[in-house]
Amino acid sequence: MRNLSANDGTPIVISGLSHQFGGKRVLEDIHLHVPAGTTLALLGPSGCGKSTLLKLLAGLLQPARGEIHFGPRLMASHSVCILPEQRDIGMVFQDYALWPHMSVAQNVAFPLRMRRVARAERRLRVDNALERVGLAAFAGRKPSELSGGQQQRVALARAIVAEPRVLLFDEPLSNLDRELRETLCGEMARLLRQLSITAVYVTHDRGEAQQLAQHIAHMAQGRIVNYHAT
Repeated sequence: MRNLSANDGTPIVISGLSHQFGGKRVLEDIHLHVPAGTTLALLGPSGCGKSTLLKLLAGLLQPARGEIHFGPRLMASHSVCILPEQRDIGMVFQDYALWPHMSVAQNVAFPLRMRRVARAERRLRVDNALERVGLAAFAGRKPSELSGGQQQRVALARAIVAEPRVLLFDEPLSNLDRELRETLCGEMARLLRQLSITAVYVTHDRGEAQQLAQHIAHMAQGRIVNYHAT
């Protein structure tokens, strides 16, 4: 088992990426480089293309043009699309996406069960991930017994438990109130720095982007209009 605190991440390189739906171009000539172990925030209003770009990184869509590399490996082009489960990624969604009939520990263990990780190692990884997000005492509870913030922590633990090289976040804090968003944002920023996992974080909140990310790409109408380090 790799040590979660020593995950070295992987660089992401996006070259000339374009995508369209029904003939309408939603991404146009995207070029980005995310250094290994850093976080990139995709910042912009609804409809600017940031969620489409995240789906392309996840393997949920295939680009019309351009390429996506994770390290030296080609993940996507107009002729190549590696399946999501083969990309070594973790994802954290806006709506938590937790199984209501499973306990917290069972939800977190699910990615490891799909990878056929042995039970003893699975238990150790789940305990470690829950400890990381401050939910070690909640392992036996069901999602319905948790607050929204706690459910989002479970989703984060599930995303990191398989020790991915890349984490993808789709506006994970947007359903929470302002005070809780600020608290969780700070916790997530510290965790990402500790783990050194390469991450891409979609948000429309400038404060979140500045607190979480080392790099911010401002998007508008399917293009990168500004890119800078924080």
